[in-house]
Amino acid sequence: LPRLLVTGAAGQIAYSLLYSIAKGDVFGKDQPIILLLLDISPMLPVLDGVVMELQDCALPLLKEVVPTDKEEVAFKDLDAAILVGSMPRKEGMERKDLLKANVSIFKSQGAALDKYAKKTVKVLVVGNPANTNCLIAAKSAPSIPKENFSCLTRLDHNRAASQVAMRVGVPTDNVKNVIIWGNHSSTQYPDVHHAKVTVSGTEMDVFDAVKDDEWLKGDFISTVQQRGGAVIKARKLSSAMSAAKAICDHMRDIWFGTPEGHFVSMGVYSNGKPYSVPDDLIYSFPVVIKDKAWKIVTGLQINDFSREKMDATATELVEERDTAVSFLGA
Repeated sequence: LPRLLVTGAAGQIAYSLLYSIAKGDVFGKDQPIILLLLDISPMLPVLDGVVMELQDCALPLLKEVVPTDKEEVAFKDLDAAILVGSMPRKEGMERKDLLKANVSIFKSQGAALDKYAKKTVKVLVVGNPANTNCLIAAKSAPSIPKENFSCLTRLDHNRAASQVAMRVGVPTDNVKNVIIWGNHSSTQYPDVHHAKVTVSGTEMDVFDAVKDDEWLKGDFISTVQQRGGAVIKARKLSSAMSAAKAICDHMRDIWFGTPEGHFVSMGVYSNGKPYSVPDDLIYSFPVVIKDKAWKIVTGLQINDFSREKMDATATELVEERDTAVSFLGA
């Protein structure tokens, strides 16, 4: 049976996520699974409550649930790991301190993956700063291919598609091939130059359908970039329902592949300077997925407007990486 780990399992994203996974939204409606739930020791009583609720959902596919605070239990023989747990940014905390705290978490979890998980494990990092946390985990698991690691930018991708769909007045699945480039931060670049929208049965470029270039190059971008902050301001809590949905989309696409002619956004390992992005980053690219392996979509024309934004988010990621790597030896 597939063994799937969720970390930060007593947290609020996991609370929205676990039901969807356990009822078959990710690995298939006929695929029984084993769920491993990791959190820190003080959260174990809460985790027991989550386990009770999962039991009470009476889900036929959920064969076993294992709550734990021990990495050697959580990471054993994994097929997939969703690393949601991370150190959240506290009031007055420097970004550097946040990076340092997270480096120690993801170094430890990377090492645990290396030691205990299957070498074919697919690892999705959600905990922020997700791109850099993902890179640290990958570097700390040298025996697992770097291609097996990805970070979540599907939430940003879904936000972008939804904004376009609302603007044009069509269902969200009429919009395809939006792209999130770069970091899962406010420097990310939501790009619709290659996206299509179907209006009254006709597929057209987003710029032709929206007919408002100023919005697409201005407020649309900043709305998507700052959406997480807007949700926190309104709910006093960070995005959980939408993050959980994006995690399911991301993992399901890894498992079952992307439909013909569609691509999705994922933070993946840059190697060979794709689109002139520096090597050795986890950077969000448009990808297609087949047989559980992703490929970056090649040959997209990048105009000067896009280039500048893609470079700016890369610069931020290089800085984050260099700071984080300096803590690795510590």
